[in-house]
Amino acid sequence: MAKTKTLFFCQNCGFESPKWMGQCPACKEWNTFAEEPAAAAPGRKNTGAALSGKEAPHPRYLREISVDASLRLGTGMEELDRVLGGGITQGSLVLVGGDPGIGKSTLLLQVCRNLASAGEKVLYISGEESLQQIKIRADRMGEFTDSLLLLCETDLGAIREAILRTNPKVVIIDSIQTMYNDGVASAPGSVSQVRESTNILMQIAKGSGISIFIVGHVTKEGVVAGPRVLEHMVDTVLYFEGDRHASYRVLRGVKNRFGSTNEIGVFEMCQEGLREVKNPSEYMLEGKPQGASGSVVACTMEGTRPVLLEVQALVCQSSLAFPRRTAAGTDINRVNLLLAVLEKRAGLRLSAADVYVNIAGGIRMNEPALDLGIVLAVASSLRDVPVDDKVIAFGEVGLSGEVRSVSMAAQRVQEAAKLGFETVILPASCKKQAERIPGVRILGVRTVREAVQAVMGKA
Repeated sequence: MAKTKTLFFCQNCGFESPKWMGQCPACKEWNTFAEEPAAAAPGRKNTGAALSGKEAPHPRYLREISVDASLRLGTGMEELDRVLGGGITQGSLVLVGGDPGIGKSTLLLQVCRNLASAGEKVLYISGEESLQQIKIRADRMGEFTDSLLLLCETDLGAIREAILRTNPKVVIIDSIQTMYNDGVASAPGSVSQVRESTNILMQIAKGSGISIFIVGHVTKEGVVAGPRVLEHMVDTVLYFEGDRHASYRVLRGVKNRFGSTNEIGVFEMCQEGLREVKNPSEYMLEGKPQGASGSVVACTMEGTRPVLLEVQALVCQSSLAFPRRTAAGTDINRVNLLLAVLEKRAGLRLSAADVYVNIAGGIRMNEPALDLGIVLAVASSLRDVPVDDKVIAFGEVGLSGEVRSVSMAAQRVQEAAKLGFETVILPASCKKQAERIPGVRILGVRTVREAVQAVMGKA
């Protein structure tokens, strides 16, 4: 009996090696190699056009290819359509990742309900739940039409036959880590199985024009489990974020071949499923304290949408040799950089103080325009002087203490005016863009010192 050949695969990036290594030479991660049987290479005569019996495809000129706007299909959820770039693109392969219990299956089942109500045939394939479990969850959402088909299966061969036989408009695979391909001699969820299963689904989507959503589990680091090549193969990668113990969720696009990668969709988890939050700014500012120091409203852009949020800071005297620095909702390294700028350029003594920064609402933001809001919140808490509740600030802060311009300043000011803010502190270079907006006082600043003095004076 011939000995089965095995290879070692990096569980993080999919790098192959004939022997085990402590560190992956491709992604530089440690202890990520796992031993798996090597997949047999197919013969040349059994691949491509010879496999399907069709004539080999011929190249076409770009001018001969037409694009039909009707190829996009609305999901019935404006927030999801925004993140997808306007709806589901025909023949696309979409990966949805997120923590356990965050609501991935609930979101996709609601999409199935909306599409089925519109008369589109949808096939929901689950490898984790039984038909009865899916039925119990569906009953909480409301009535479903007969356009929705359910299948509990993990064998890719049977799934492929079911898809081609029913010919649905949209297919949901929940989840890719449970799928099994007989042609790969390794366990479900391994690097080889995930890669080959995704490749088969990609061929179905591109060859038949069926849009396929696949659910992917995430690791403890928050990235999709399996080889990194999985994210390269799909057309769109969506991450469902948020605290599963809280009611709000954020759907963020990190890759999209058909639209912007900066859009977000906000949802609220309710008893009957997910409810869209049409105005995230109002939600983010709910419960903001009045007249409290260390609280500043800032504006960040997520794609084409301005989002107003509350930046909180707490500065107190430290009893430690090395003062504590903590940030929730933003990058701690960026916060440390801004604290150094405040000490050097604005004369604020922070070297012996503990500093805590928080983005209220549980949403993580890293846009540079958030810098000015963090700076003013820290200065307000240090001096114990509250910032006016009708003031909003945004701008990028450089290492020289300068306040640099940001994109879409006019849209940010319009959103602030719509929510009743009266004064906007922004970079002086963006002042001309926003001066035409009525009802708002525009205050342009060039340096961090100017911004702190404009808000708190000489206090």
